[in-house]
Amino acid sequence: MRRSQVEMYVDILGVLARSGPLKLTGVMQNANIIYSMLRKCLDFLTKQGLVEVKMIGEEKEVYVITQLGVTVLEQFRELREVLPKVVETGAQII
Repeated sequence: MRRSQVEMYVDILGVLARSGPLKLTGVMQNANIIYSMLRKCLDFLTKQGLVEVKMIGEEKEVYVITQLGVTVLEQFRELREVLPKVVETGAQII
């Protein structure tokens, strides 16, 4: 089954929250996302303030989840817990 854009964002945030600062290839392997899509996702997450790019030394670029990113990730996890209950009860989401 193909992941949605939002699921990829959440997966990337989860990888960064679990594994700490990672280079692009580390994020790509752990989140199982191809390079071109990962670049787009990381650009979006960076613009939203959920991920930061940091330099280690002069040339090593790593990606780090921000506090806002941690908060958003926690909210998505809570939403995943609630949604099955909403579907199960047949409640309407407005």
